[in-house]
Amino acid sequence: MKVKIHKFQQNGMYILLDINSGAVHVVDQMIYDMMDVFDGTNDEAVTEKFDGRYPREELREALGELHKLIEQQELFAPDIDVPPTFKSEGLVKSMCLMIAHDCNLRCKYCFADTGDFGGGRALMSAEVGKAAIDYIIDHSGNRKHCEVDFFGGEPLMNMPVVKEVTAYVRKREKETGKIFKLTLTTNGMLLTDENIKFLNDNAISLVLSLDGRKDVHDRMRPDMGGHGTYDRVLKNFKKMVDSRGGKNYYLRGTYTAYNPDFTKDVLSMADEGFNILSIEPVVAKDMPYGFTEKDLPHIFDEYDRLTEAYLSRHKEGKGFFFFHFNMDLSNGPCVAKRLSGCGAGHEYYAVAANGDLYPCHQFVGRDKYKLGNVFAGVQNKELPQYFRESHVLNKEKCRDCWARFFCSGGCHANADLFHGDIRQPYELGCEIQKKRLECAIMVQASLALEKEPDIIR
Repeated sequence: MKVKIHKFQQNGMYILLDINSGAVHVVDQMIYDMMDVFDGTNDEAVTEKFDGRYPREELREALGELHKLIEQQELFAPDIDVPPTFKSEGLVKSMCLMIAHDCNLRCKYCFADTGDFGGGRALMSAEVGKAAIDYIIDHSGNRKHCEVDFFGGEPLMNMPVVKEVTAYVRKREKETGKIFKLTLTTNGMLLTDENIKFLNDNAISLVLSLDGRKDVHDRMRPDMGGHGTYDRVLKNFKKMVDSRGGKNYYLRGTYTAYNPDFTKDVLSMADEGFNILSIEPVVAKDMPYGFTEKDLPHIFDEYDRLTEAYLSRHKEGKGFFFFHFNMDLSNGPCVAKRLSGCGAGHEYYAVAANGDLYPCHQFVGRDKYKLGNVFAGVQNKELPQYFRESHVLNKEKCRDCWARFFCSGGCHANADLFHGDIRQPYELGCEIQKKRLECAIMVQASLALEKEPDIIR
């Protein structure tokens, strides 16, 4: 029998999550205890179990409230079935263009081997970039909204092609009625006034890479000469963010075993004036800066500290948006997204500099995952369907996990890195994700309760 609920305590709150519906309930200790026994059909057993510990009348009242939640399908909600559309070929919704297989930094944890993805350094041609745009238009069906990410390496090293492909996107939008959201990820070294103006004029969203404090950033993100880059990129990032009124960006960091006190890095970024933030754990195998199971207790404690700091700053009027605490407790993602997450390999493809297609940017260079190319299309027809069927309900370790519909089975690329199998999740990442989700749920519940109390009594 699948697990239907998850309950936990965080910051003095008793929280109950209905897994299938995604409904979150802040409860008192009595109901929290009752949920160890209550299954929706055994009121008498619950009353008998807790009679004497809690007043009988309060137990009966609580049971009535719980049954109302069951009727509303916010408790013990029905299992989620795989939609029929998952048996058909998916529409391509987004593509990541590896615009530069090269980089002007030498980040020590780079999954792309400092930009060349294990091959020779190369720049994407405008011909490949335009073919990628045509591909997503031709394979997105009636879908109106599409997304394209300029990625690398460092995409600003190939700015002429970024400009040419962007112009082509705008031309094709007018011809087809499609609407493209464009995003570019940059280390900030080449954010000149000219480049900033182009990015702003073309409404290109930005992901800016900064690892928090100066010493942390400089240790892991040096330039080609081994020198720190913090001061240079911080100046450029501030200029960039100010130029677009603090909107349409987010600042993304990576924490490693060298900075397990990553709350200080998040707050450092906030103190520098950035208010749209994210920080991710490094994913590294057999590396000194990577994490192992023994690091988990400290990481969990650190997320508790980050949660407290986040709420404290909110109350002080110094709040900021933290990507991983952003959850909608009333309207979660659609069923398809809850099952398959990012859609890598069937709704989302990456395009290498030479035009080869891969399931996502992290698979680029892994030969067994090559799908085809933007000119001839997908030639490995079995692989996209395998990815499409590798949803959370088809992963043995995910089926009974309470977080299955939030993480959607985790990252396929990480699973492949550690196990050579996209259906065998990266366990360490799972544990970190579950802790982060509990913190996020508690944060959103706390903020919601400030506006309108919703406690079951």
